[in-house]
Amino acid sequence: MKKYASTITLLLLVLVIYWGFISSMPSYSKDSDVPETTFSTDRALVHVKEISQKPHGVGFPGHKEVQQYIISELRKMGLETSIQEGYTIGKANNLSKTANILAKIKGTESGKSLVLLSHYDSDLHSALGASDAGSGVATILESVRAFLSENKKPKNDIIILISDGEEVDLSGAGLFVDKHPWAKDVGLVLNFEARGSGGPSYVFIETNRGNERLIEEFIKANPKYPMANSLYYSIYKMLPNDTDLTIFREKGDVEGFNFAFIGDHFDYHTARDSYERLDRNTLAHQGSYLMPLLNHFGNTDLTNLKSLNDYVYFNIPFFGLVSYPFVWIWPMWGIAVLLLVLLLAYGLRKKMLNGVQIVKGFLPLLLTLTINGVMGFYSWSVLKWMYPHYQDILQGFTYNGYTYIAVFVFFSIGCCFWVYHKFKKLDTANLLVAPIVLWLIICWGVSRHLQGAAFFIVPVFALLASLLVTLDEKKFNGYVLLLLALPGIWIYAPFIKGFPVGLGLKMMVSATILTTLTFFLLLPFFGTYPKKKQLAYLSLVLSLGFMTAAHFNSGFDKENPKPTSLLYVLNADGNAAQWATYENQLSDWTAQYLGGDKEVPEKTAYGTISNKYSSGFTYVSSAPIKDILPPQIEKTTDTIIGEKRILEIRITPQRNVNRLEVFTNNIPISEATVNRIPLSDYYLKNRKRSRLATHYITDNDTTELTLSIPKEAVLELTLYEASNDLLENRQFTVPARPEDNIPMPFVLNDAILVIKKIRFE
Repeated sequence: MKKYASTITLLLLVLVIYWGFISSMPSYSKDSDVPETTFSTDRALVHVKEISQKPHGVGFPGHKEVQQYIISELRKMGLETSIQEGYTIGKANNLSKTANILAKIKGTESGKSLVLLSHYDSDLHSALGASDAGSGVATILESVRAFLSENKKPKNDIIILISDGEEVDLSGAGLFVDKHPWAKDVGLVLNFEARGSGGPSYVFIETNRGNERLIEEFIKANPKYPMANSLYYSIYKMLPNDTDLTIFREKGDVEGFNFAFIGDHFDYHTARDSYERLDRNTLAHQGSYLMPLLNHFGNTDLTNLKSLNDYVYFNIPFFGLVSYPFVWIWPMWGIAVLLLVLLLAYGLRKKMLNGVQIVKGFLPLLLTLTINGVMGFYSWSVLKWMYPHYQDILQGFTYNGYTYIAVFVFFSIGCCFWVYHKFKKLDTANLLVAPIVLWLIICWGVSRHLQGAAFFIVPVFALLASLLVTLDEKKFNGYVLLLLALPGIWIYAPFIKGFPVGLGLKMMVSATILTTLTFFLLLPFFGTYPKKKQLAYLSLVLSLGFMTAAHFNSGFDKENPKPTSLLYVLNADGNAAQWATYENQLSDWTAQYLGGDKEVPEKTAYGTISNKYSSGFTYVSSAPIKDILPPQIEKTTDTIIGEKRILEIRITPQRNVNRLEVFTNNIPISEATVNRIPLSDYYLKNRKRSRLATHYITDNDTTELTLSIPKEAVLELTLYEASNDLLENRQFTVPARPEDNIPMPFVLNDAILVIKKIRFE
């Protein structure tokens, strides 16, 4: 048996990595016949299918249909529903008229309420919204149905809030928190979201203070497949991505849990976010959270969830969610340092460690980190150079992105095996000191600046134990060392995969560096392997194989369609028109309109149209003039009061439109309202590119501006009025996209854009 120990333990290593992934979420199987009191993924899928029939962003025809469907399903459960409707302006000064759907399960006591939250609007124009957030709505509808089937009354009121306008500056959540009478009684929010169409659902805890009580109650609720760690939320807070729950935390000082998945990020906000592509395992995972949490928090004192104490937390197979208080962070780090000092003293005194060899052990560590770090850092730039059409996937995660992760992970592993093979004369114990020192430095850094990642110290204790084992090489036991490697494997493997998926392939460096750092944690285990060179070759061959597979799947086809964009831009003042696109590599469909005479627009031209990634048009070409009516602009009030001039302006569409963006010249604006809602003073003083506001229009509503400017100032407005009807408008003959094309997300698309300026002397 000893003869094959290395092979057996290597196979076991592969199995535990695989187990770490598959055990993180439930496995879907048909369950339409489970008891009525049980969450059924199949029954939830019925809702997803109905919700995702067509795009249903704010102001689009499908929006009202989805709204009515959700109301009817809530009423089938015997719940009284209501609509909260009104105008709101979010933090990015986006105005919209939203309609929240509300229902309540009355509790037996008069404490704080539990809110079940998801949004029913899809991203604007083309997204079908099956995952984002039809999956969240379906999870709530099915869970509430199962909960009510038990015929048990909760202690707390349970508010079902299916919000509107999440994709338009979180406007529905803002409307509820600011104006609904139920908002003052909310004690906890459970929010269901998506940023892809598959993968495990991660838990993000949002609180203005400490998370101690939330962690304690979450563990008591005991969801079966918790995927949570405090690092994710620390990173989430650094990113410019908020959810409806953020509004509750910032405006209402209400704690809550976000449940969101990020797998298959290439589907996010696209026409591919469909019923067919939603991962059934993922939907089952969402349900596995809500059912136990609904039962637990429906009967828990929600007035006692605030705390000044923070907990570090992470999940690991078999143990579920593990947590400990922040006050343990530095003592744990100090104990780890002390253990290293003691082990060094013991090893040097017993001559099992050698100072020269310890110093040499830093060479392979630094070499592998450098090589793999450089490879990861430049990987996305090189891939875009090799495959320029990748630039048109604005999310930054390509259809073959998982294959690229495998490419660079196996390259990093191969590099580690090769380099450490070259240093095979160094004893394993001496080699281990450098990684322990490096990991202690990393843990010091995160403990100081990113405390949510302080659980990184846990695998370091396992590495210290491995050093103790390896100090006597005659008693090496590969199985013991594999057991000690498990914390590092199970903690870091999800990060290696998850960071490039959620943040885009530009973050491939996170995968290569984390792979290298995890390899260091496995050094004691691999110290028993005499054939590191062969493992290096195997890893590099696998890397090359995956690269070959990625190459043959690098193009676009029906299953992996190319994002395309086309706009017709009419300058109503200059009587000129152009075709425009955001594509870097023109598709055949787009090239019909931006052919040989295409040109790169000046940086200032159309540079003010806002979008998520601040993209500008890549190409424009001349277009025929069409009879497109510009907005009607009416000055209703022009008054001088002291040193101020008060202007009231009404902007009325003369065609069916979806969006109006308003810019001003660079003059001071002391006060401003849009449809009688004031803009913040801070925003007015820190406006970017002179943008005043964007109105996402419903039912062709007017836009009413009230501006207070210096009395001697001359106001100039630039209006960008857009309708997403280019393909349907009878004045145009734009053919439907071929099957291997989809509308490009995150930018204005399939639009007729009219630009008009007006001066108020």
